[in-house]
Amino acid sequence: MGISSSSTGSTKAVGSMRINLFFGVLLIAMTGYFLWWGLDYTMHQQTTLFIVATAFGVFMAFNIGGNDVANSFGTSVGAGTLTIPQALGIAAIFEVSGAVLAGGEVTDTIRSGIVDLDGLSVTPNQFIYVMLSALIAAAFWLLFATKKGLPVSTTHAIIGGVVGSSIVLGITLGGTEMALSTVNWGTIGTIAISWVISPLLGGIFSYLLYGQIKKNIIEYNDKTEAHIATLKDNKKTLKHNHKEYLDGLTESEQLAYTSAMLRDQEIYKDDDCVVEDLETDYYKELYEIENERSNLDTLKALKKWVPIIAAAGGAVMASLVIFKGLKNVNNGMTTLQGFLIMGMISALVWLATFIYTKSIRGKHKEDLTKATFIMFSWMQVFTASAFAFSHGSNDIANAVGPFAAIMDVIRTNSIATEAAVPPAVMLTFGVALIVGLWFIGKEVIQTVGTNLAKMHPASGFSAELAAAAVVMGASTMGLPVSSTHTLVGAVLGIGIVNRDTNWALMKPIGLAWIITLPAAAAMSAISYIVLINIF
Repeated sequence: MGISSSSTGSTKAVGSMRINLFFGVLLIAMTGYFLWWGLDYTMHQQTTLFIVATAFGVFMAFNIGGNDVANSFGTSVGAGTLTIPQALGIAAIFEVSGAVLAGGEVTDTIRSGIVDLDGLSVTPNQFIYVMLSALIAAAFWLLFATKKGLPVSTTHAIIGGVVGSSIVLGITLGGTEMALSTVNWGTIGTIAISWVISPLLGGIFSYLLYGQIKKNIIEYNDKTEAHIATLKDNKKTLKHNHKEYLDGLTESEQLAYTSAMLRDQEIYKDDDCVVEDLETDYYKELYEIENERSNLDTLKALKKWVPIIAAAGGAVMASLVIFKGLKNVNNGMTTLQGFLIMGMISALVWLATFIYTKSIRGKHKEDLTKATFIMFSWMQVFTASAFAFSHGSNDIANAVGPFAAIMDVIRTNSIATEAAVPPAVMLTFGVALIVGLWFIGKEVIQTVGTNLAKMHPASGFSAELAAAAVVMGASTMGLPVSSTHTLVGAVLGIGIVNRDTNWALMKPIGLAWIITLPAAAAMSAISYIVLINIF
Protein backbone atom coordinates (compact mmCIF):
# COMPACT_ATOMS: atom_id res chain seq x y z
CA MET A 1 0.00 0.00 0.00
CA GLY A 2 2.86 2.36 0.89
CA ILE A 3 4.52 1.80 -2.49
CA SER A 4 1.25 2.43 -4.31
CA SER A 5 0.61 5.72 -2.52
CA SER A 6 4.11 6.91 -3.13
CA SER A 7 3.83 6.05 -6.78
CA THR A 8 0.58 7.96 -7.16
CA GLY A 9 2.00 11.05 -5.52
CA SER A 10 5.06 10.84 -7.73
CA THR A 11 2.88 10.53 -10.84
CA LYS A 12 0.86 13.60 -9.88
CA ALA A 13 4.00 15.60 -9.22
CA VAL A 14 5.54 14.60 -12.55
CA GLY A 15 2.28 15.32 -14.38
CA SER A 16 2.03 18.76 -12.82
CA MET A 17 5.64 19.53 -13.66
CA ARG A 18 5.11 18.39 -17.23
CA ILE A 19 2.05 20.60 -17.62
CA ASN A 20 3.93 23.58 -16.16
CA LEU A 21 6.81 22.87 -18.53
CA PHE A 22 4.41 22.60 -21.47
CA PHE A 23 2.84 25.98 -20.78
CA GLY A 24 6.19 27.59 -20.11
CA VAL A 25 7.63 26.29 -23.38
CA LEU A 26 4.43 27.26 -25.23
CA LEU A 27 4.68 30.88 -24.06
CA ILE A 28 8.39 31.13 -24.81
CA ALA A 29 7.97 29.55 -28.26
CA MET A 30 5.00 31.76 -29.13
CA THR A 31 6.83 34.88 -27.95
CA GLY A 32 9.95 33.82 -29.88
CA TYR A 33 7.91 33.33 -33.05
CA PHE A 34 6.23 36.69 -32.54
CA LEU A 35 9.57 38.46 -32.11
CA TRP A 36 10.83 36.88 -35.33
CA TRP A 37 7.65 37.95 -37.13
CA GLY A 38 7.47 41.36 -35.47
CA LEU A 39 11.03 42.40 -36.23
CA ASP A 40 10.28 41.88 -39.90
CA TYR A 41 6.90 43.66 -39.53
CA THR A 42 8.58 46.71 -37.96
CA MET A 43 11.35 46.56 -40.59
CA HIS A 44 14.01 46.01 -37.90
CA GLN A 45 13.65 49.58 -36.64
CA GLN A 46 14.45 50.27 -32.95
CA THR A 47 15.01 46.57 -32.35
CA THR A 48 15.85 46.82 -28.65
CA LEU A 49 12.80 48.95 -27.91
CA PHE A 50 10.56 46.54 -29.81
CA ILE A 51 11.91 43.52 -27.90
CA VAL A 52 11.40 45.29 -24.55
CA ALA A 53 7.86 46.34 -25.54
CA THR A 54 7.04 42.79 -26.65
CA ALA A 55 8.28 41.36 -23.35
CA PHE A 56 6.14 43.71 -21.27
CA GLY A 57 3.15 43.43 -23.61
CA VAL A 58 3.16 39.65 -23.24
CA PHE A 59 3.76 40.06 -19.50
CA MET A 60 0.69 42.33 -19.28
CA ALA A 61 -1.46 39.76 -21.13
CA PHE A 62 -0.08 37.05 -18.82
CA ASN A 63 -1.23 39.02 -15.78
CA ILE A 64 -4.64 39.79 -17.32
CA GLY A 65 -5.06 36.02 -17.61
CA GLY A 66 -4.04 35.52 -13.98
CA ASN A 67 -6.42 38.17 -12.65
CA ASP A 68 -9.24 39.01 -15.07
CA VAL A 69 -9.71 35.59 -16.68
CA ALA A 70 -9.32 33.85 -13.32
CA ASN A 71 -11.96 36.19 -11.91
CA SER A 72 -14.32 35.29 -14.76
CA PHE A 73 -13.97 31.55 -14.09
CA GLY A 74 -13.85 31.80 -10.29
CA THR A 75 -17.56 31.09 -9.76
CA SER A 76 -17.52 28.08 -12.12
CA VAL A 77 -14.54 26.53 -10.34
CA GLY A 78 -15.78 27.47 -6.88
CA ALA A 79 -19.17 25.92 -7.60
CA GLY A 80 -17.52 22.64 -8.55
CA THR A 81 -18.92 22.88 -12.09
CA LEU A 82 -15.44 23.02 -13.61
CA THR A 83 -12.02 21.95 -12.40
CA ILE A 84 -9.13 24.34 -13.03
CA PRO A 85 -7.87 22.25 -16.00
CA GLN A 86 -11.39 22.23 -17.47
CA ALA A 87 -11.68 26.00 -16.95
CA LEU A 88 -8.32 26.33 -18.67
CA GLY A 89 -9.58 24.29 -21.62
CA ILE A 90 -12.69 26.43 -22.05
CA ALA A 91 -10.66 29.61 -21.59
CA ALA A 92 -8.10 28.43 -24.14
CA ILE A 93 -10.77 27.93 -26.80
CA PHE A 94 -13.12 30.83 -26.13
CA GLU A 95 -10.69 33.50 -24.87
CA VAL A 96 -8.27 33.02 -27.76
CA SER A 97 -11.15 32.71 -30.26
CA GLY A 98 -12.67 35.92 -28.94
CA ALA A 99 -9.32 37.69 -29.21
CA VAL A 100 -8.47 36.45 -32.70
CA LEU A 101 -11.94 36.41 -34.29
CA ALA A 102 -13.52 39.44 -32.65
CA GLY A 103 -10.69 41.42 -31.09
CA GLY A 104 -10.80 44.00 -33.86
CA GLU A 105 -8.45 44.85 -36.68
CA VAL A 106 -7.61 48.29 -35.26
CA THR A 107 -7.42 49.75 -31.76
CA ASP A 108 -7.40 53.25 -30.30
CA THR A 109 -3.82 54.30 -29.63
CA ILE A 110 -4.92 55.98 -26.38
CA ARG A 111 -7.50 53.83 -24.58
CA SER A 112 -10.88 55.43 -23.81
CA GLY A 113 -9.71 58.98 -24.64
CA ILE A 114 -8.11 59.17 -21.21
CA VAL A 115 -5.50 61.77 -22.17
CA ASP A 116 -5.19 64.39 -24.89
CA LEU A 117 -1.63 64.91 -26.11
CA ASP A 118 -2.56 67.06 -29.13
CA GLY A 119 -1.57 70.25 -27.34
CA LEU A 120 1.96 68.96 -26.74
CA SER A 121 4.80 68.53 -29.22
CA VAL A 122 5.22 64.83 -28.59
CA THR A 123 7.88 62.91 -30.50
CA PRO A 124 7.16 59.32 -31.62
CA ASN A 125 9.60 57.91 -29.07
CA GLN A 126 8.09 59.91 -26.21
CA PHE A 127 4.72 58.48 -27.13
CA ILE A 128 6.24 54.97 -27.10
CA TYR A 129 7.62 55.58 -23.59
CA VAL A 130 4.17 56.71 -22.41
CA MET A 131 2.52 53.49 -23.64
CA LEU A 132 5.37 51.22 -22.55
CA SER A 133 5.38 52.77 -19.07
CA ALA A 134 1.64 52.13 -18.83
CA LEU A 135 2.14 48.47 -19.77
CA ILE A 136 4.96 48.02 -17.26
CA ALA A 137 3.05 49.66 -14.40
CA ALA A 138 -0.26 47.91 -15.08
CA ALA A 139 1.44 44.53 -15.46
CA PHE A 140 3.34 44.73 -12.18
CA TRP A 141 0.31 46.06 -10.29
CA LEU A 142 -1.81 43.20 -11.65
CA LEU A 143 0.89 40.69 -10.67
CA PHE A 144 0.94 42.08 -7.12
CA ALA A 145 -2.86 42.01 -6.82
CA THR A 146 -3.08 38.53 -8.34
CA LYS A 147 -0.52 37.03 -5.95
CA LYS A 148 -2.57 38.52 -3.10
CA GLY A 149 -5.71 36.94 -4.57
CA LEU A 150 -7.34 40.34 -5.16
CA PRO A 151 -9.56 40.67 -8.28
CA VAL A 152 -9.00 44.16 -9.73
CA SER A 153 -9.93 45.96 -12.94
CA THR A 154 -7.30 45.59 -15.66
CA THR A 155 -8.94 48.50 -17.50
CA HIS A 156 -8.47 50.79 -14.50
CA ALA A 157 -4.85 49.63 -14.20
CA ILE A 158 -3.94 50.46 -17.80
CA ILE A 159 -5.81 53.77 -17.64
CA GLY A 160 -3.89 54.68 -14.48
CA GLY A 161 -0.68 53.76 -16.26
CA VAL A 162 -1.44 56.01 -19.25
CA VAL A 163 -2.39 58.90 -16.94
CA GLY A 164 0.78 58.62 -14.84
CA SER A 165 3.25 58.58 -17.72
CA SER A 166 1.30 61.26 -19.65
CA ILE A 167 1.43 63.64 -16.70
CA VAL A 168 5.23 63.26 -16.43
CA LEU A 169 5.52 63.81 -20.19
CA GLY A 170 3.29 66.87 -19.94
CA ILE A 171 5.36 68.33 -17.10
CA THR A 172 8.59 67.96 -19.08
CA LEU A 173 7.04 69.59 -22.16
CA GLY A 174 4.70 72.26 -20.84
CA GLY A 175 4.73 72.44 -17.06
CA THR A 176 2.42 71.07 -14.37
CA GLU A 177 -0.67 73.06 -15.38
CA MET A 178 -0.56 71.87 -18.98
CA ALA A 179 0.19 68.30 -17.90
CA LEU A 180 -2.88 68.14 -15.69
CA SER A 181 -5.04 69.69 -18.40
CA THR A 182 -4.21 66.81 -20.76
CA VAL A 183 -6.02 64.33 -18.49
CA ASN A 184 -9.71 63.73 -19.11
CA TRP A 185 -10.80 64.05 -15.47
CA GLY A 186 -14.40 63.31 -16.42
CA THR A 187 -13.37 59.79 -17.37
CA ILE A 188 -11.50 59.47 -14.08
CA GLY A 189 -14.72 60.52 -12.35
CA THR A 190 -16.69 57.79 -14.10
CA ILE A 191 -14.14 55.27 -12.86
CA ALA A 192 -14.71 56.48 -9.29
CA ILE A 193 -18.45 56.10 -9.84
CA SER A 194 -17.90 52.53 -11.11
CA TRP A 195 -16.29 51.59 -7.76
CA VAL A 196 -19.75 51.95 -6.24
CA ILE A 197 -22.20 51.35 -9.06
CA SER A 198 -20.61 48.14 -10.45
CA PRO A 199 -20.68 45.97 -7.31
CA LEU A 200 -23.97 47.54 -6.21
CA LEU A 201 -25.79 46.66 -9.44
CA GLY A 202 -24.17 43.21 -9.58
CA GLY A 203 -25.14 42.54 -5.96
CA ILE A 204 -28.74 43.70 -6.35
CA PHE A 205 -29.34 41.72 -9.53
CA SER A 206 -27.78 38.49 -8.21
CA TYR A 207 -29.63 38.89 -4.90
CA LEU A 208 -32.96 39.12 -6.72
CA LEU A 209 -32.18 36.36 -9.22
CA TYR A 210 -30.72 33.85 -6.79
CA GLY A 211 -33.35 34.75 -4.20
CA GLN A 212 -36.05 33.61 -6.63
CA ILE A 213 -34.11 30.48 -7.60
CA LYS A 214 -33.60 29.57 -3.97
CA LYS A 215 -37.25 30.22 -3.07
CA ASN A 216 -38.94 28.59 -6.06
CA ILE A 217 -36.54 25.76 -6.85
CA ILE A 218 -34.05 24.92 -4.10
CA GLU A 219 -36.42 25.36 -1.14
CA TYR A 220 -39.24 23.55 -2.99
CA ASN A 221 -36.85 20.68 -3.71
CA ASP A 222 -35.72 20.59 -0.08
CA LYS A 223 -39.33 20.38 1.11
CA THR A 224 -40.12 17.70 -1.46
CA GLU A 225 -37.07 15.62 -0.50
CA ALA A 226 -38.03 15.99 3.18
CA HIS A 227 -41.57 14.85 2.30
CA ILE A 228 -40.18 11.81 0.45
CA ALA A 229 -37.93 10.99 3.42
CA THR A 230 -40.95 11.19 5.74
CA LEU A 231 -42.93 8.80 3.52
CA LYS A 232 -40.00 6.37 3.50
CA ASP A 233 -39.85 6.53 7.30
CA ASN A 234 -43.61 5.98 7.51
CA LYS A 235 -43.21 2.89 5.33
CA LYS A 236 -40.48 1.51 7.62
CA THR A 237 -42.59 2.26 10.67
CA LEU A 238 -45.59 0.53 9.09
CA LYS A 239 -43.52 -2.61 8.45
CA HIS A 240 -42.16 -2.57 12.01
CA ASN A 241 -45.61 -2.09 13.56
CA HIS A 242 -47.08 -4.77 11.32
CA LYS A 243 -44.43 -7.27 12.45
CA GLU A 244 -45.17 -6.50 16.11
CA TYR A 245 -48.91 -6.82 15.47
CA LEU A 246 -48.47 -10.17 13.71
CA ASP A 247 -46.27 -11.52 16.51
CA GLY A 248 -49.02 -10.68 19.02
CA LEU A 249 -51.67 -12.79 17.29
CA THR A 250 -52.53 -16.40 18.10
CA GLU A 251 -51.69 -19.11 15.58
CA SER A 252 -55.25 -19.30 14.27
CA GLU A 253 -55.44 -15.48 14.01
CA GLN A 254 -52.06 -15.43 12.24
CA LEU A 255 -53.28 -18.03 9.75
CA ALA A 256 -56.45 -16.08 8.93
CA TYR A 257 -54.53 -12.76 8.74
CA THR A 258 -51.85 -14.28 6.52
CA SER A 259 -54.50 -15.55 4.13
CA ALA A 260 -55.99 -12.07 3.94
CA MET A 261 -52.50 -10.62 3.39
CA LEU A 262 -51.91 -12.98 0.47
CA ARG A 263 -55.20 -11.96 -1.13
CA ASP A 264 -54.33 -8.28 -0.67
CA GLN A 265 -50.88 -8.88 -2.12
CA GLU A 266 -52.37 -10.12 -5.38
CA ILE A 267 -54.94 -7.34 -5.52
CA TYR A 268 -52.28 -4.72 -4.73
CA LYS A 269 -50.32 -5.68 -7.86
CA ASP A 270 -53.20 -4.65 -10.13
CA ASP A 271 -52.94 -1.20 -11.67
CA ASP A 272 -56.64 -0.53 -11.06
CA CYS A 273 -56.43 -1.41 -7.35
CA VAL A 274 -58.30 0.98 -5.00
CA VAL A 275 -58.13 1.07 -1.23
CA GLU A 276 -61.68 -0.30 -0.88
CA ASP A 277 -60.57 -3.57 -2.50
CA LEU A 278 -58.11 -4.30 0.31
CA GLU A 279 -58.89 -6.22 3.53
CA THR A 280 -55.88 -5.72 5.81
CA ASP A 281 -54.89 -2.49 7.57
CA TYR A 282 -51.29 -3.04 6.49
CA TYR A 283 -52.04 -2.91 2.77
CA LYS A 284 -54.54 -0.10 3.22
CA GLU A 285 -51.93 2.07 4.96
CA LEU A 286 -49.26 0.97 2.45
CA TYR A 287 -51.60 1.94 -0.38
CA GLU A 288 -52.10 5.43 1.11
CA ILE A 289 -48.33 5.95 1.54
CA GLU A 290 -47.46 4.75 -1.97
CA ASN A 291 -50.35 6.70 -3.51
CA GLU A 292 -49.22 9.89 -1.81
CA ARG A 293 -45.65 9.30 -2.99
CA SER A 294 -46.64 8.58 -6.60
CA ASN A 295 -48.87 11.68 -6.74
CA LEU A 296 -46.06 13.90 -5.45
CA ASP A 297 -44.87 16.11 -8.33
CA THR A 298 -41.17 16.05 -7.45
CA LEU A 299 -40.10 17.76 -10.70
CA LYS A 300 -42.65 20.58 -10.53
CA ALA A 301 -40.09 23.32 -9.77
CA LEU A 302 -37.57 22.03 -12.30
CA LYS A 303 -40.14 21.79 -15.10
CA LYS A 304 -41.69 25.17 -14.39
CA TRP A 305 -38.76 27.43 -13.48
CA VAL A 306 -35.49 26.04 -14.83
CA PRO A 307 -36.41 26.24 -18.57
CA ILE A 308 -37.52 29.87 -18.11
CA ILE A 309 -34.33 30.81 -16.25
CA ALA A 310 -32.21 28.93 -18.79
CA ALA A 311 -33.94 30.72 -21.68
CA ALA A 312 -33.36 34.11 -20.04
CA GLY A 313 -29.74 33.15 -19.48
CA GLY A 314 -29.40 32.10 -23.10
CA ALA A 315 -30.75 35.46 -24.26
CA VAL A 316 -28.42 37.46 -22.00
CA MET A 317 -25.29 35.48 -22.87
CA ALA A 318 -26.17 35.56 -26.60
CA SER A 319 -26.50 39.34 -26.36
CA LEU A 320 -23.12 39.47 -24.61
CA VAL A 321 -21.50 37.66 -27.52
CA ILE A 322 -23.46 39.40 -30.31
CA PHE A 323 -23.45 43.01 -29.11
CA LYS A 324 -20.31 43.10 -26.96
CA GLY A 325 -18.14 40.19 -28.06
CA LEU A 326 -18.61 40.80 -31.78
CA LYS A 327 -18.84 44.60 -31.64
CA ASN A 328 -15.36 44.96 -33.19
CA VAL A 329 -16.30 42.81 -36.17
CA ASN A 330 -17.89 44.71 -39.03
CA ASN A 331 -20.27 41.93 -40.02
CA GLY A 332 -23.17 44.16 -41.09
CA MET A 333 -25.52 42.64 -38.54
CA THR A 334 -28.40 44.93 -37.60
CA THR A 335 -29.85 45.25 -34.12
CA LEU A 336 -33.03 43.50 -35.27
CA GLN A 337 -31.01 40.56 -36.62
CA GLY A 338 -29.13 40.40 -33.34
CA PHE A 339 -32.38 40.24 -31.37
CA LEU A 340 -33.76 37.54 -33.68
CA ILE A 341 -30.64 35.42 -33.09
CA MET A 342 -31.03 35.98 -29.35
CA GLY A 343 -34.65 34.83 -29.60
CA MET A 344 -33.73 31.66 -31.49
CA ILE A 345 -30.98 30.76 -29.02
CA SER A 346 -33.29 31.47 -26.09
CA ALA A 347 -36.04 29.27 -27.58
CA LEU A 348 -33.62 26.41 -28.26
CA VAL A 349 -32.23 26.59 -24.72
CA TRP A 350 -35.76 26.57 -23.26
CA LEU A 351 -36.74 23.58 -25.41
CA ALA A 352 -33.58 21.59 -24.62
CA THR A 353 -33.91 22.24 -20.88
CA PHE A 354 -37.61 21.40 -20.82
CA ILE A 355 -37.05 18.14 -22.71
CA TYR A 356 -34.28 17.23 -20.27
CA THR A 357 -36.59 17.74 -17.26
CA LYS A 358 -39.23 15.55 -18.92
CA SER A 359 -36.64 12.80 -19.46
CA ILE A 360 -35.69 12.49 -15.80
CA ARG A 361 -36.72 9.03 -14.61
CA GLY A 362 -36.34 6.60 -11.72
CA LYS A 363 -34.30 7.53 -8.66
CA HIS A 364 -33.27 10.86 -10.22
CA LYS A 365 -36.87 12.05 -9.75
CA GLU A 366 -36.32 11.91 -6.00
CA ASP A 367 -32.63 12.97 -5.84
CA LEU A 368 -33.68 16.51 -6.66
CA THR A 369 -30.53 18.25 -5.43
CA LYS A 370 -28.39 16.22 -7.82
CA ALA A 371 -30.81 16.69 -10.73
CA THR A 372 -30.98 20.45 -10.10
CA PHE A 373 -27.23 20.92 -9.87
CA ILE A 374 -26.64 18.87 -13.02
CA MET A 375 -28.94 21.20 -14.95
CA PHE A 376 -27.38 24.36 -13.51
CA SER A 377 -23.90 22.96 -14.17
CA TRP A 378 -24.67 22.71 -17.89
CA MET A 379 -26.12 26.21 -17.84
CA GLN A 380 -23.06 27.54 -16.02
CA VAL A 381 -20.69 26.05 -18.59
CA PHE A 382 -22.67 27.94 -21.24
CA THR A 383 -22.44 31.25 -19.34
CA ALA A 384 -18.72 30.75 -18.64
CA SER A 385 -18.02 30.10 -22.33
CA ALA A 386 -19.92 33.21 -23.45
CA PHE A 387 -18.17 35.28 -20.80
CA ALA A 388 -14.79 33.98 -21.99
CA PHE A 389 -15.49 34.84 -25.63
CA SER A 390 -16.68 38.34 -24.75
CA HIS A 391 -13.72 38.85 -22.43
CA GLY A 392 -11.22 37.69 -25.03
CA SER A 393 -12.66 40.05 -27.63
CA ASN A 394 -12.72 43.09 -25.31
CA ASP A 395 -10.43 43.12 -22.28
CA ILE A 396 -7.39 41.77 -24.10
CA ALA A 397 -7.31 45.27 -25.61
CA ASN A 398 -5.89 46.46 -22.27
CA ALA A 399 -2.66 44.77 -23.31
CA VAL A 400 -3.05 44.91 -27.08
CA GLY A 401 -4.04 48.61 -27.30
CA PRO A 402 -0.85 50.17 -25.89
CA PHE A 403 1.37 47.53 -27.50
CA ALA A 404 -0.22 47.90 -30.95
CA ALA A 405 0.29 51.66 -30.62
CA ILE A 406 3.98 51.12 -29.80
CA MET A 407 4.46 48.71 -32.70
CA ASP A 408 2.71 51.05 -35.12
CA VAL A 409 4.87 54.02 -34.10
CA ILE A 410 8.06 51.96 -34.41
CA ARG A 411 6.97 50.81 -37.87
CA THR A 412 5.79 54.17 -39.26
CA ASN A 413 7.76 56.62 -37.05
CA SER A 414 4.54 58.63 -36.64
CA ILE A 415 1.66 58.84 -34.14
CA ALA A 416 -1.77 57.84 -35.46
CA THR A 417 -5.16 57.90 -33.74
CA GLU A 418 -5.60 54.22 -34.51
CA ALA A 419 -3.16 51.35 -34.87
CA ALA A 420 -3.48 48.12 -36.84
CA VAL A 421 -3.69 44.91 -34.81
CA PRO A 422 -2.27 41.99 -36.82
CA PRO A 423 -3.69 38.52 -35.99
CA ALA A 424 -0.24 37.45 -34.75
CA VAL A 425 -0.54 39.96 -31.90
CA MET A 426 -3.95 38.67 -30.85
CA LEU A 427 -2.85 35.04 -31.03
CA THR A 428 0.34 35.62 -29.01
CA PHE A 429 -1.39 37.70 -26.37
CA GLY A 430 -4.29 35.21 -26.27
CA VAL A 431 -1.85 32.40 -25.49
CA ALA A 432 -0.26 34.57 -22.79
CA LEU A 433 -3.74 35.00 -21.22
CA ILE A 434 -4.17 31.24 -20.90
CA VAL A 435 -0.66 30.66 -19.56
CA GLY A 436 -1.21 33.40 -16.98
CA LEU A 437 -4.46 31.77 -15.89
CA TRP A 438 -2.66 28.45 -15.40
CA PHE A 439 0.36 29.74 -13.50
CA ILE A 440 -1.00 32.50 -11.25
CA GLY A 441 -4.81 32.42 -11.51
CA LYS A 442 -5.51 30.02 -8.63
CA GLU A 443 -5.46 32.65 -5.87
CA VAL A 444 -8.05 34.88 -7.57
CA ILE A 445 -10.19 31.85 -8.43
CA GLN A 446 -10.08 30.86 -4.75
CA THR A 447 -11.10 34.37 -3.67
CA VAL A 448 -14.03 34.76 -6.06
CA GLY A 449 -15.21 31.16 -6.11
CA THR A 450 -14.83 30.14 -2.47
CA ASN A 451 -13.57 32.72 -0.01
CA LEU A 452 -16.10 35.54 -0.59
CA ALA A 453 -19.13 33.23 -0.43
CA LYS A 454 -19.77 29.51 -0.80
CA MET A 455 -20.85 28.50 -4.29
CA HIS A 456 -22.75 25.64 -5.90
CA PRO A 457 -23.86 25.36 -9.56
CA ALA A 458 -27.17 27.22 -9.03
CA SER A 459 -25.58 30.14 -7.15
CA GLY A 460 -22.56 30.23 -9.49
CA PHE A 461 -24.85 30.41 -12.51
CA SER A 462 -26.85 33.19 -10.84
CA ALA A 463 -23.70 35.25 -10.18
CA GLU A 464 -22.44 34.90 -13.76
CA LEU A 465 -25.83 35.63 -15.32
CA ALA A 466 -26.41 38.63 -13.04
CA ALA A 467 -22.98 40.07 -13.86
CA ALA A 468 -23.49 39.54 -17.60
CA ALA A 469 -26.94 41.17 -17.51
CA VAL A 470 -25.60 44.20 -15.62
CA VAL A 471 -22.61 44.60 -17.96
CA MET A 472 -24.86 44.40 -21.02
CA GLY A 473 -27.54 46.68 -19.59
CA ALA A 474 -25.00 49.24 -18.39
CA SER A 475 -23.20 49.23 -21.75
CA THR A 476 -26.51 49.88 -23.52
CA MET A 477 -27.34 52.80 -21.20
CA GLY A 478 -23.80 54.17 -21.16
CA LEU A 479 -23.30 53.60 -17.42
CA PRO A 480 -19.69 53.13 -16.26
CA VAL A 481 -19.30 49.60 -14.88
CA SER A 482 -16.38 47.23 -14.45
CA SER A 483 -17.02 43.56 -15.26
CA THR A 484 -14.62 42.54 -12.47
CA HIS A 485 -16.32 44.72 -9.86
CA THR A 486 -19.75 43.63 -11.08
CA LEU A 487 -18.98 39.92 -10.76
CA VAL A 488 -17.53 40.40 -7.27
CA GLY A 489 -20.69 42.31 -6.32
CA ALA A 490 -22.79 39.47 -7.74
CA VAL A 491 -20.93 36.97 -5.56
CA LEU A 492 -21.60 39.18 -2.54
CA GLY A 493 -25.30 39.18 -3.46
CA ILE A 494 -25.26 35.37 -3.35
CA GLY A 495 -23.58 35.50 0.05
CA ILE A 496 -26.23 37.88 1.37
CA VAL A 497 -29.01 35.47 0.34
CA ASN A 498 -27.20 32.54 1.97
CA ARG A 499 -25.95 34.67 4.89
CA ASP A 500 -22.35 33.56 4.49
CA THR A 501 -20.69 36.64 2.95
CA ASN A 502 -17.07 37.16 3.98
CA TRP A 503 -17.24 40.93 4.53
CA ALA A 504 -13.76 40.98 6.07
CA LEU A 505 -12.27 39.92 2.72
CA MET A 506 -14.05 42.78 0.95
CA LYS A 507 -11.97 45.34 2.84
CA PRO A 508 -8.67 44.56 1.06
CA ILE A 509 -10.51 44.01 -2.24
CA GLY A 510 -12.27 47.38 -1.99
CA LEU A 511 -9.01 49.08 -1.04
CA ALA A 512 -7.28 47.46 -4.03
CA TRP A 513 -10.02 48.80 -6.33
CA ILE A 514 -9.54 52.34 -5.06
CA ILE A 515 -5.73 52.36 -5.24
CA THR A 516 -5.45 50.52 -8.59
CA LEU A 517 -5.54 53.70 -10.67
CA PRO A 518 -3.25 55.88 -8.50
CA ALA A 519 -0.83 52.99 -7.85
CA ALA A 520 -0.55 52.24 -11.57
CA ALA A 521 -0.17 55.96 -12.29
CA ALA A 522 2.68 56.34 -9.78
CA MET A 523 4.48 53.22 -11.06
CA SER A 524 4.02 54.39 -14.64
CA ALA A 525 5.45 57.83 -13.86
CA ILE A 526 8.56 56.20 -12.39
CA SER A 527 8.82 53.81 -15.36
CA TYR A 528 8.66 56.73 -17.80
CA ILE A 529 11.51 58.53 -16.06
CA VAL A 530 13.60 55.34 -16.13
CA LEU A 531 12.87 54.72 -19.83
CA ILE A 532 13.78 58.21 -21.03
CA ASN A 533 17.09 57.88 -19.19
CA ILE A 534 17.86 54.44 -20.63
CA PHE A 535 16.92 54.93 -24.29
